[in-house]
Amino acid sequence: MMALAQIETIVDGVFERARAVTTGHVTTYIPELAHVDPNLFAVSICDVSGAEINRGDFEYLFTMQSISKVLSYACALDVCDRSRLDERVGVEATGEEFDSIIKLDRHKRPFNPMVNAGAIAVTDLLMTQYGSRALPETLAFFGRLIGRADLAIDEDVHRSELRTGERNRAIAHLLKNFGLLDHPVEDVLSLYFAHCAVQLTTRDLARLGATLATRSCPSGMVRHSTLRDVLSVMLTCGMYNYAGQWVFEVGYPAKSGVSGGLLSVVPDRAGIGVFSPRVDDKGSSPRGVLVNRMLSEQANLHLFACAQ
Repeated sequence: MMALAQIETIVDGVFERARAVTTGHVTTYIPELAHVDPNLFAVSICDVSGAEINRGDFEYLFTMQSISKVLSYACALDVCDRSRLDERVGVEATGEEFDSIIKLDRHKRPFNPMVNAGAIAVTDLLMTQYGSRALPETLAFFGRLIGRADLAIDEDVHRSELRTGERNRAIAHLLKNFGLLDHPVEDVLSLYFAHCAVQLTTRDLARLGATLATRSCPSGMVRHSTLRDVLSVMLTCGMYNYAGQWVFEVGYPAKSGVSGGLLSVVPDRAGIGVFSPRVDDKGSSPRGVLVNRMLSEQANLHLFACAQ
């Protein structure tokens, strides 16, 4: 990857091209997300040296939603018993939507930690690990990787998800039925939804991505194996039933969220954060997908691209 100063012109062109895209729709099944201005748009890039490029509404706070799964899985990898984690959650792509129940019922274990079923099972393990301090301890872990000690939860979104998250309740009860949850369903969902409702900016996302991209465990904050495993699962499962096409066209790890956030990691190079509230039927921002596709091609970021 060329130096950030060298790709500013590329970023400007990509930003303007993506801003013209108006496909997709604001998420409405979480009522609070329906009120977000659909025209908001931001792109941030942070390389492993800490240099940044920021465009658009990069200081706007939005909720992580499923991007939080990256952080909760990293936390579980780092602090929980690995054999127990592997018993509860697999690492295979599903080829299904993020809130699919069918394969859970068939296989009696979530396929991976990036789908809702897997993330709920991971949340339960974190509750076992941390007990009554599960929320502050996990938020502290999130903050270390993001580089912010003042992470806050959007309480309106949290309450909205608790009020309307019946599909996730169904998933959690099914997990409970298979002996994959040790705590009451409502307690697990409250922590899971709290993680989803953590607020951050695209600048935060890009910095998180840069931390994951270093793979050298800055300040020893996480294990080497944690970064390796998180990036592997992001690459194969982070974009749900679009993961194969994403790897083919874009070619580096990523994780989407239904609030319109998109976290991408170019290993050893940079983190990329995009936010645009309109999402497609796979829960990904069309603008975010286009930004990454164009950056990958124009800046030669695909992991399997030949050197230029």
